[in-house]
Amino acid sequence: MEELKEKSFEEALKELEAIVKQFEEGKFTLDQAVVAYERGMLLKQHCADKLQHAKTKIEKVVTEK
Repeated sequence: MEELKEKSFEEALKELEAIVKQFEEGKFTLDQAVVAYERGMLLKQHCADKLQHAKTKIEKVVTEK
């Protein structure tokens, strides 16, 4: 999980998109799919957190004017 914190939004989104593509192409065994799904959920949350942080910063800048 520590390495996930180091990922930028763009890096996490790219990895998530790659996982989704593999799901769409049926590239996973059942066990691999479970692991990939778990990773995908972590990436999704990481991206959501990054977006929320950016939104908060923007709102702060806008309200300070």
